[in-house]
Amino acid sequence: METIYVNGVLQLKFDMFQAAALGAIMYYAGVWVRSKIPLLLKLSIPAPAIGGLPVAIIAAILQARGYVQFVFDNTLQQVFMICFFCTIGMNASYKLVIKGGLMVLAFWGISALVSIMQNIAGVSIATVFGLNPLMGIIGGSVPMIGGLGTAGAFGALFEDEYNIKGALSAGIACATFGMVAGSLIGGPLGEWIIRTHKIKTPNQMKKLSLIDTESEQEAVLEEVGEIAKLKIPEDAVVDHDEEDKISGPHLMKNLSWVLVAVGFGSAVSFYLKKAGITLPPYLGAMIMAIIIRNIGDKSGAYVIDSKSVGMIGDITLALFITMAINSLQLWQLINLAVPLCVMMLIQLIIIVIIAYIFVFRLFGRNYDSAVMASGMCGFGLGATPNALVCMQAITDKHGHSDKAFFVVPIVGAFLVDISNASVISIMSSFFRQ
Repeated sequence: METIYVNGVLQLKFDMFQAAALGAIMYYAGVWVRSKIPLLLKLSIPAPAIGGLPVAIIAAILQARGYVQFVFDNTLQQVFMICFFCTIGMNASYKLVIKGGLMVLAFWGISALVSIMQNIAGVSIATVFGLNPLMGIIGGSVPMIGGLGTAGAFGALFEDEYNIKGALSAGIACATFGMVAGSLIGGPLGEWIIRTHKIKTPNQMKKLSLIDTESEQEAVLEEVGEIAKLKIPEDAVVDHDEEDKISGPHLMKNLSWVLVAVGFGSAVSFYLKKAGITLPPYLGAMIMAIIIRNIGDKSGAYVIDSKSVGMIGDITLALFITMAINSLQLWQLINLAVPLCVMMLIQLIIIVIIAYIFVFRLFGRNYDSAVMASGMCGFGLGATPNALVCMQAITDKHGHSDKAFFVVPIVGAFLVDISNASVISIMSSFFRQ
C-alpha cells in the first residue's frame, strides 16, 4: 500500500491486488454479519452491501474530516464486472424463451416498459431539482430494475465518460434502497390482491375438494380473508446452497467460454467506440456471450452449462460489487439526498401500479398473476432473488404457482438485463451534454 501526502492529507493508495483482497475480505465480513442478523437475510440484503458500506462510510468520514483519503485501483473491478455481465449473456438461451412462449415475452415487454417509466420519472425529478438529467437515469432503471450490478457498471460509466460526479455512489445507494423496499412491499401487495379480489388459492381449492357439502364449501370460502392475514413464516427464504458439485475441469471449460466471449467482446466494444457509439464496457462481451451460447444450443457442437456459468457469475458479481461499494465516495451524496429520496418514493409508487395494473390484471386476475405481481415488485426494485423471496412468502402460505416460478426467474435472470441495458443506453444518449 502506497502512502503519500497530497495538500497535507494522507492518501492511502490500494493497487488492484490490494483492492481485490479488501473486496474479498469485506464480502465475507458481510456474509458473517448477515448470518448473525436474520432480518438482513429475510430482506435479501446482499453480503457485498453489508460488508462494503462500512468501509465506504468510514472512508467518507475520514475524508470529510481531512484525515485520510482512500484511493482504489479499479482495474480488477472492471474485469470482474465484464465477466459477470458476460455470464448473463451466456445464460440467455433462446430455448428457454421459446419454452415460456407468449407469457415470457409479455412479462419481458412489461419489464422493458418499467425501465422506460422509471427513467422518465427519474429524469423529470432530476430536471425539477436542477440536476443533470443523466442523474435521473442513475435514480431510474439503472439501480431499480437493474440492481446493484447495473448500478455499479453504469455508475462508473457515467462518472468516467459523462463526468457525472457522484453517479456511482448514488446508483449503489438507490440499488440498496430498492433491495430493501422490493422485499418489503412484494409480499404484502400479493396478500392484498388475494384478499381484495377473493382469489381462490391452491391450498383453498385443495381443501374444498375434500369437502362434500355446499354449505361447508361456502364456510371455507369465507376464510379467504383470514388466510391472507397469517404471518409470513421466518423461514420463507429458501436455502439454495445444496447444489450439485461441479468438477474443476468442468468449471474450467465454461470459464474458458466466458473468457473467449470477453476477449472477442472487447474488440466489439473497441470498434463501436471508434465509430462514435459509447456503450457500457461490458456490452460487447454480453453480445458475444449470447451468440456463443445460442450457436452451441442450435448446432449441438458444444454445451454451455448454466450451473457452472452461474457459479462464475456469482463469484465475479460478489467481488465486483464489494470492490465498487468499498470505493464509494459517499460525501458526494450530501447535496443529492433530497432529490434521491423523492426519486425513490416515486419509483416505489410506479412499480406498485405496474405490478397491479399491468401484471395482475393483464395476466388473468388469478392466483398465478397475483404471485407474479409480487415478484415484479421484487426484481423491479431490486433483483431476481428479491422476487423469489416475495413469491416464496406468498406460495408458502397459499400454495405453489408453477407459472410464476417459471416466468419471473427467466425474465429476471437475464432477459431484463438485456432490455434494460438497451433502454439505458438509448435514453442516456438523448441527455448527454
